[in-house]
Amino acid sequence: MTTTDHPTATTAVDPGPLIKLTISDCAAKVLHSAVDLGVFGALADSPADAATVADRSGLHDRMATDFLDALTGLGLLAREDGLYRNTPLTQAYLVPDSSAYLGGFVELTNETLYGTWGRLTEALRTGEPQHLDPDKGGFVGNRHQDPEKMKRFLAGLDAYSDRMGAELAHRVDWSRYDSFTDIGGARGNLAAVLAKAHPHLAATCFDLERTRPLFTEHIGRLGLADRVDFVGGDFFSDPIPEADVVVLGHILHGFDTGRRRALLSRIFDAVRPGGLVLVYDRMIDDDRRDPERLLSSLHMRLVSPEGSEYRVGDCHDWLHEAGFTGADAAPLLGTHTLVTAHR
Repeated sequence: MTTTDHPTATTAVDPGPLIKLTISDCAAKVLHSAVDLGVFGALADSPADAATVADRSGLHDRMATDFLDALTGLGLLAREDGLYRNTPLTQAYLVPDSSAYLGGFVELTNETLYGTWGRLTEALRTGEPQHLDPDKGGFVGNRHQDPEKMKRFLAGLDAYSDRMGAELAHRVDWSRYDSFTDIGGARGNLAAVLAKAHPHLAATCFDLERTRPLFTEHIGRLGLADRVDFVGGDFFSDPIPEADVVVLGHILHGFDTGRRRALLSRIFDAVRPGGLVLVYDRMIDDDRRDPERLLSSLHMRLVSPEGSEYRVGDCHDWLHEAGFTGADAAPLLGTHTLVTAHR
């Protein structure tokens, strides 16, 4: 076949996968809108027809049936005899006020991803981070100046840290340790999950001092004010609270290699002899072939001047350079990698 020939019907490459990828953001927006409108909460107790769901969630009649059927086609609802119900997945994770609710995380991604990724081409041309608010800067932007906005932002993070904390609670033999420090622990949600699961542990959340009021309110509401302490500071310049175990989640991906090495050296000094460091991020596989991890790395480059995900092997090297031994890697929640190393 010459370059001017057209492929025949039997040799043509199916464009279907390309078309599906081109419109994949539409499916995500359907999910985001369903959470925002409370569709899954409207179906939490019993199946209902389209008119009932529309009435409970504020859907317009003209849009309701296609919208609910789209959710059904995506596997987020089930339909039988004209009645819709939640699937086991959405019943477990997207019904508000449930202990495993992930709607806050869905809302967070809706708020933060689209404006930034809409400027991907500009970032690829310039190499400059595309902040959510160019006048404010940073992934968090100006949320810390608005307590209510910051609470909503952290609630989205809490929805994920609930699951992360529960996973870490049984991944580690915590009976061998007496204390842990969560670095960059925000308002202490992951520390709270670990402290609840293992009451013998002395727990510390280390984050910027401006986070203290949010921590105090959240931990007080959870009834753990006497179990989880807060220490304010910058982990590059202020003393890191010593502990048997230091947890470092979603931190290293925010910095370049030099700062990662510097931080891990400081972490080594904070981990007591015989202790552990736990590092988790959406680490890139060493062959750099996992598209979800690579997209996550692109996202970090979009929202920060230094950040990116990093290879598992690189994390091993940095930990060994800092003085840790025996770095082991394992999948975590299907989306992350957990690296554990000993002092």
